[in-house]
Amino acid sequence: MTETRDDINEQVKTDWKGDTTPFERVYEIIEQTHDGQSAAEIADRALVSEPTARRHCKTLVNTGFAETEQDGQTTLYKRNTDRVLMSRIRELRDEADRTELLEGIKEMKAEIRRYEDRYDVVSPEELAQRLDAGETEGWDDLTAWRTTRQNLAVAQAALAYDEASHQLAV
Repeated sequence: MTETRDDINEQVKTDWKGDTTPFERVYEIIEQTHDGQSAAEIADRALVSEPTARRHCKTLVNTGFAETEQDGQTTLYKRNTDRVLMSRIRELRDEADRTELLEGIKEMKAEIRRYEDRYDVVSPEELAQRLDAGETEGWDDLTAWRTTRQNLAVAQAALAYDEASHQLAV
């Protein structure tokens, strides 16, 4: 007998439910949520009841891991973007020393200058306005430029965080 994709998906869900607590499943769903979702949507994805999802979402909001927004009468939950950003900054600071951060910043600035020179624009947004729909390479470069710009901002923040940490320790 051949298993279907649905059979495999159901087995994965069953295993996930058996290997985790309801709180852990809600936590995982919130961790992946960029746009707000209702407690009912989170409950469905986390394989828990709506009251259980709401209770755990409120706990995650109280700890600062999640945040809320209102959509009419509905409370939407999503991960706290500031917390995610600070986590990325700390992680980079722990992985790279000051010299590596500076070298990475220098390389990313050079890469951004290459995009500016190649397309004779000063930002990915300006490039997006100039590109035609069929220019695959240009759209790929646009995505890479935006990613480089985001990574540069995180690296600069990690360097500033490292410098501030050293200053406070003195």
